[in-house]
Amino acid sequence: MKNILVTGATGYIGGRLIPRLIEKGYNVTCLVRDKSRVSGRWPKAKIVEGDIHKFDSIDETLKNVDIAYYLIHSMSAGEHDFEKMDEKAAENFSLKAKAAGVKRIIYLGGLGSNKEKLSPHLRSRQTTGEKLKSSGISVTEFRAGMIVGSGSLSFEMVRYLTERVPIMICPKWVSTKTQPIAIRDVLRYLIDTIEKPETENMILEIGSPDILTYADLMLTYAKIRGLKRHMINVPFLTPRLSSYWVDLVTPIPSNIARPIIEGLKNESVCTDDRARRIFAFEPIGYEDAVNFALQRQKKGNVETIWSGSISSINTSNVINLDLLHSEGMIIEKRERIINASTHRVFEIVSKLGGKNGWYANWLWQARGILDRIFGGVGMRRGRRDADKLMIGDPLDFWRVEAVETNKLIRLRAEMKLPGRAWLQFSLRQIDPGKSILTQIAFFEPKGLFGVIYWYSIYFVHKLVFGGMINDIKSKSESTLT
Repeated sequence: MKNILVTGATGYIGGRLIPRLIEKGYNVTCLVRDKSRVSGRWPKAKIVEGDIHKFDSIDETLKNVDIAYYLIHSMSAGEHDFEKMDEKAAENFSLKAKAAGVKRIIYLGGLGSNKEKLSPHLRSRQTTGEKLKSSGISVTEFRAGMIVGSGSLSFEMVRYLTERVPIMICPKWVSTKTQPIAIRDVLRYLIDTIEKPETENMILEIGSPDILTYADLMLTYAKIRGLKRHMINVPFLTPRLSSYWVDLVTPIPSNIARPIIEGLKNESVCTDDRARRIFAFEPIGYEDAVNFALQRQKKGNVETIWSGSISSINTSNVINLDLLHSEGMIIEKRERIINASTHRVFEIVSKLGGKNGWYANWLWQARGILDRIFGGVGMRRGRRDADKLMIGDPLDFWRVEAVETNKLIRLRAEMKLPGRAWLQFSLRQIDPGKSILTQIAFFEPKGLFGVIYWYSIYFVHKLVFGGMINDIKSKSESTLT
């Protein structure tokens, strides 16, 4: 059985490719910069640490490898000078792989005609393919446009813009043609090519049957979601201005959005049908791909997201406050080290609400009254038991969604909201009589109003949730219940 190396294992494609290769029976090695980020994720894979930009660190990794997947792109990590970094990395990887006896590299690049002046992003994708071939090693290069899947960068940009902006001021790039492809079909091409030696030393363009403009992508998404959206075309929105707008409306930062948007001026359409003929399967259409992506998100079954390869800026083990976006969620996270066992802290958390009340209980009561005015359940339901929680229990205007004794409690909001919300408490023992409590408020806004709602009451949340975790810490460390 072939020995396969996957680079970019923490990325969007790599993280989905690995389990499928394992299922096929291949011996899989994953190259990561930090093992702790994938600890226990793929028990049947070999995890090795190395940095593609520190080339001596990958010599041992490449030994006995038959095929290497090259799925690295510096832009995804927001790196500066990503073109030069990618070129140098690909050239050196090719030389190292050739010297180690690797028989073949499989690479996923981007569509775009050489007859046009390509954006730096698309030019880099194609130059990377050329550099991988520079040592004479066999390379199969797939070129794809927008990849449609839950958590993919380009799809999430379309999704957020359509969900949150009812009237879109659209620059010229919305009329550019593209040929999107579902993530499931990308993975099928990448895996099936292993057993197709005729695809060696080929550039294969892959896409769905649909050729659409970016306006079509957004309007089709809106139709599927039952949203009414209107577009006003304007000539003056530069990529820089567009990237700032994307930064404001979506979780995608402007330094990553800008090179993506610059690339949208280039058509990404297949001009060669060899992939269809060789692989003999029909990729699914855009609407089906969107529906599959939304179903996965609804079920909470999202395998990887575009930001998975981006390291956290905060290297501290204990986070005081972290407000960020992930997979459509706004996440407000707090942690405390508590001088008490997880059992003790779990007891305190389990008693929240009902007659026991909440921290700053008058604010919760006021929110309950407001909820009742707008037809919600309010705070009148209380709780089934004063001390214990079970899955499915009502808890004021929450519903208990998950309980793991001494480990986790998750509550789902049932009050009236412009979106969906959860409150989660998780516990981890770090020493005898000492534990870490992680408190996370999740909010999935519905439309732009949902985002405005959350941030308009951010300081109230800061008071309530910050005070709540401190109150739990104080009660847990006290000898009194």
